[in-house]
Amino acid sequence: MISANNVSLRFGKKALFEEVNIKFTEGNCYGLIGANGAGKSTFLKLLSGELETTTGDITITPGQRLSVLEQDHFKYDSYTVMDTVIMGNPRLYEVMKEKEAIYAKEDFTDEDGIRASELEGEFAEMDGWEAESNAANLLNGLGIETDIHYSLMSDLGGNEKVKILLAKALFGNPDILLLDEPTNHLDLDAIAWLEEFLINFENTVIVVSHDRYFLNKVCTHTADIDYGKIQLYAGNYDFWYESSQLLIKQMKEANKKKEEKIKELQEFISRFSANASKSKQATSRKKALEKIELDTIKPSSRKYPYIDFRPEREIGNEVLSVEGISKTINGEKVLDNISFILGREDKVAFVGSNEIAKTTLFKILTGELEPDEGTYKWGVTTSQAYFPKDNTKEFDSDLTIADWLMGYSPVKDITYVRGFLGRMLFAGEDGIKKVRVLSGGEKVRCLLSKMMISGANCLILDEPTNHLDMESITALNNGMIKFSGVELFSCHDHQFVQTTANRIMEILPNGTLIDKITTYDEYLESDEMARKRTIYSVNKTED
Repeated sequence: MISANNVSLRFGKKALFEEVNIKFTEGNCYGLIGANGAGKSTFLKLLSGELETTTGDITITPGQRLSVLEQDHFKYDSYTVMDTVIMGNPRLYEVMKEKEAIYAKEDFTDEDGIRASELEGEFAEMDGWEAESNAANLLNGLGIETDIHYSLMSDLGGNEKVKILLAKALFGNPDILLLDEPTNHLDLDAIAWLEEFLINFENTVIVVSHDRYFLNKVCTHTADIDYGKIQLYAGNYDFWYESSQLLIKQMKEANKKKEEKIKELQEFISRFSANASKSKQATSRKKALEKIELDTIKPSSRKYPYIDFRPEREIGNEVLSVEGISKTINGEKVLDNISFILGREDKVAFVGSNEIAKTTLFKILTGELEPDEGTYKWGVTTSQAYFPKDNTKEFDSDLTIADWLMGYSPVKDITYVRGFLGRMLFAGEDGIKKVRVLSGGEKVRCLLSKMMISGANCLILDEPTNHLDMESITALNNGMIKFSGVELFSCHDHQFVQTTANRIMEILPNGTLIDKITTYDEYLESDEMARKRTIYSVNKTED
């Protein structure tokens, strides 16, 4: 068990937490939720000991081991993948290395033999002989191929490092597991594997995530951070949302009845307080009036942007035709003879682990890259708006937010432009912020403002939910569901894909395409998907 006891945290005069009391017990998975800036990641750092409390304390059941998902992707560059994962159990790794050092000695003494015997006993108690096998199972489950398990971390890409650090956190059956955004940069297959792992995990898990489907799938409890307090609810994210909305509704209804009663008593007192025969009753009602207290309903600190894509022109029947597109990147064929035709009602989710292929296809369709082979043609009634995964170039400027968006606006009027910024929670002086210094979430909201102001009838979005908080993801999800045009998008948020897409395209690791008119859940359950994965695995092994 891990608990916070009267915990407060202040930065100068600002209090982020005030006298928080909460217990996280064994066998439960807690989803830690709250608006951006509420302190979710900070609270995990308090629990892990990375930050010290201003007042109060964090206590852990003696003898229990706590494991944390680390965010520094370069920390273990001098170690192998296998060593990095096994470091998830620090004591086991220390024993392994001390054993290796003793056995490597040329002048092996009696004292060395006694020490080696002690280490072997401790090693066996910690299931050390299965350590590499257990680590390999975690890595394989997350999609890290066996042939790189003994490679140096420095030789790997960012997405691979994310998975390896996650495997490190999960390794060795920790008693308490702290996970900050564990699904970031994971493909949908790896997320599904992690969901099953956590569902079957028997110890304590505390997780921060913006993925609503993930939280619904794994969480037994929800801890809501708001106004420096943490309120614990039994149930997953959807249950929390319904419960909190119901509570607010009940409080409003109770207040309404109290207000009606107050009005009734006030009217009686006003009419009869001067009437001698009724004065006793009026006095009684005054006392009753004094006892009535309205419930304090404090609105949530959460803020939802308003996302509404309105196409200026209705789209025709001819939308997009793609014929035989192939593309090789850095010697690897990521697109191999891709062909498809889009209709006017298509909302296409591109899924699967082939991240480079999806981004490459989007860049080709928006004119940023040329295909090696094949052609594509947009219909004459179409207009496109593009959300790139890497937006670095977009914000390499000293323009203010308002001036930056004005450059893309068909109406050169600052009031018109500020209206779009206001919808995306850029109020007042926010408009004079330089785009170069914006946070990741602010840049995403700027790009969505740009897409809204364009009036395009075809939207292309490459991982638009990255860097967004739960409220912004919900608003974007609703905006895309409502949009009347065509959509092509990639996203790792299961609920987002399931509720938005009516057509699924998966680019396989060999660059070929599977195209199905179906929902995402139906696609995952389909026999064809299972068969194609088996066929691809066999072919890869034979190669």
